[in-house]
Amino acid sequence: MAAFIQKLFKRRKATVAPTPDVAPEPPRQSAHEQQLSDQRAILAESPSQQQAESLATEGVTADIRLSAAQLLVDTDALARVQKLARTKDKGVYQIVRQKLQSIREREQEAERLSERVGQLLKQAADQATSDDTKLYEARLEALKSQWATVQEHASAAQKTDFQAATLRCRERADALQADRAEVQRHQEQAGQRTSTLELLTSTLESLKNTSSSEPPSVPSLDALQKTQENRWLEATRDTEVSRSEQKQYQTLMPALKRYIAAARQLEHQQDLLQGLRADPEASAEQIRQALDSLAWPSEFPLPALLNELHRRLKKEAPAAPPAETAAADQQAQVARLETSLKTLEAALEARQLKESRQAFKTAQQQHRTLDQRHGRPFQARLQLLAGQLKELSDWQGFATEPKQIALCEQMEYLAEQPIEPEAKAARIKELQNEWRDLGGSPNRELWARFKQASDAAYEPCKAYFAAKSELKQVNLEKRRLICSQLSTYVEQTDWARVDWKAAEQIHRTARDEWKAAWPVEFRDNRAVQKQFDELLKRIEAPLNQEREKNEALKADIVARAEALIHHEPLAEALEQAKSLQTEWEAIGVTRHREDRKLWRSFRTACDQVFGRREAQRNAREVQTRDADQRANTLLAEVTADLANGSLPADVLAAHLGKLATLEPEPLSRTMREQVRQARQQIEDLQQQQKLQARVTQWKQWIESSLTHRPDPAGLPQHWPQRAASLEPLTMHELVIRAEIVSGAPSPAEDQALRMEVQVKRLAEGITNGTGATNNFEQLETLIAGWCLTEADADKTPPLALRLIAALESVTA
Repeated sequence: MAAFIQKLFKRRKATVAPTPDVAPEPPRQSAHEQQLSDQRAILAESPSQQQAESLATEGVTADIRLSAAQLLVDTDALARVQKLARTKDKGVYQIVRQKLQSIREREQEAERLSERVGQLLKQAADQATSDDTKLYEARLEALKSQWATVQEHASAAQKTDFQAATLRCRERADALQADRAEVQRHQEQAGQRTSTLELLTSTLESLKNTSSSEPPSVPSLDALQKTQENRWLEATRDTEVSRSEQKQYQTLMPALKRYIAAARQLEHQQDLLQGLRADPEASAEQIRQALDSLAWPSEFPLPALLNELHRRLKKEAPAAPPAETAAADQQAQVARLETSLKTLEAALEARQLKESRQAFKTAQQQHRTLDQRHGRPFQARLQLLAGQLKELSDWQGFATEPKQIALCEQMEYLAEQPIEPEAKAARIKELQNEWRDLGGSPNRELWARFKQASDAAYEPCKAYFAAKSELKQVNLEKRRLICSQLSTYVEQTDWARVDWKAAEQIHRTARDEWKAAWPVEFRDNRAVQKQFDELLKRIEAPLNQEREKNEALKADIVARAEALIHHEPLAEALEQAKSLQTEWEAIGVTRHREDRKLWRSFRTACDQVFGRREAQRNAREVQTRDADQRANTLLAEVTADLANGSLPADVLAAHLGKLATLEPEPLSRTMREQVRQARQQIEDLQQQQKLQARVTQWKQWIESSLTHRPDPAGLPQHWPQRAASLEPLTMHELVIRAEIVSGAPSPAEDQALRMEVQVKRLAEGITNGTGATNNFEQLETLIAGWCLTEADADKTPPLALRLIAALESVTA
């Protein structure tokens, strides 16, 4: 309590109100506060890295040190601050450590990115020359995607190298794509040929098994024949066709044409034949002439009208053929019938309804050609087989009716679905083929239901195929326009002065646009296609000649490049290889595949030539390393001797001789410079020793001249001439001139005389700004004048000492 009261009274005594007449003095800042204010002012004015480093370690407060540490970005400064703050300031230490860690991470990231750039460049170069073509384009796109993530960290040269490598990859990918497209085209053409042969085979088989009462429509057969002929032409264009396929086509197509020609002639002579059949008075000769002019193909069954006329002709024949010929013909017909009946029995046993019907029709036709004696034994057998066929048909109808009902339901469902027309038409055809494969149906109502559903399903497709037909017409017009443009180009082009690259581009563009103008009607396209092919041939002929000529030029370049692989000297081979590359680039159009082959050979030869340069460079580097190592050892020895102090002249000469042995060595530029510097240092030392010896001799002559004049024969030969060039001077003035030349000071009592001499020198036009060599020569002239002057009272020891001091100041 007492202490509290005492403290209270002290406070009251301390709070004495100031007199109103006296103004209070402003508080004075302590040294600490002044330093704090100064450091904050430095921080506020964007301090330099040196200032920030100083504040980070010597800041008055922790805030100043932390703020200064935040401003540091220099790695060396951060490392120094970290070392100082390790045990003194944990906050600054943590900030600096984190900054250094961030810098290291950025450097590591930059190094990683640089390494990644190098890896991608190597991968691009490897892929450009790799023989692995599996997933080539996918690997190329992946490589481009990876490059996009590091492209900004690559140099301009690396970007150029990558672009060149990817360009080579793209060229190779395009070549691979072209090869695949070519293979696919051949496969598609093979499929088209197979389909054509199958369709022709099935059509001819159908015609051979068609009932004589219901012959097929001639226009539909004619359209089928022309369509398949165009299809075959397209499928055999620019591709290889096997002999078996060509032979089969040459067998099937003429047979179809013979049938169509005979059927068309039958239509033209329909009225004549009908009249002959209706006219009972028609003679056998008239009927025979009409039938002979028709010339119906023997491999196809006769139509009903012709069959009737043939039977009538047989009845009215005036004489039967010889018995032997008729008997042989009947025996042959019996053998064919036996074969057909066996085929029918096998089809019935296999329960193949369609094949059984065809075989039964064939057997009936063959049985009708037999006479009564040969045909009677087969009647019971045919009746039995006809019953079996009816049973099979009834059973097949019973077994297939649920399937046919399901097909009707599927077709009705398909009619209600909004499907793409092409797919819908294909599905309709599939269902119709399935119905046909079931062998048809004796139930006419079920067939009518399926037919009605098929028509309803196909109804939406009509508009699409009508539009497709219009598209075919538009494409046909495009093709005609292409032919017109090509024809104009061909007619107006002077092939002796043509731009071959432009011609090749026109040829390529025409083919691409021709393919793009698809689909077209085969019948309408036939003439246009022929014109287009002829125009292409007219362009391709000179193009191929130019390509072959250019390929020969490139082949010659390849041969010359291969000859350079072992050519000596290498520098000449390198220059010639570069010249060949320029020649290669100047050559015009070639076939892509041949050009790729030649380019690979040329590139391989050039790589081997430039590889020799690389090997030679590596060998030189090895020699340079060895020479540098030997030179480094010798330099270390010489440097160690020079560092020990002054060396005798003979030792310096020996070292200079050793360094001279390094002159022919293949030293690196840095090492050669170090050797040159060492030689220069030794030569400088030798010059200094020579100069020191001269100065020492001159000092002796200066001192000896005080008592007597030195013998001129013992002095340098040019000194008399030097001394004679001096104007008459007293020894006092000569010494002052020596002090002026050397820059040595003169005594105070001679300052006036020195000024007078300087003015006199200026008047004589002698400047005082010459180099050390001129000063030394001037000083040598003055010493020569001193030494060659007779000893007298002017030559005093103090003046001699001053002259020696001037000499020493120049040589110091």
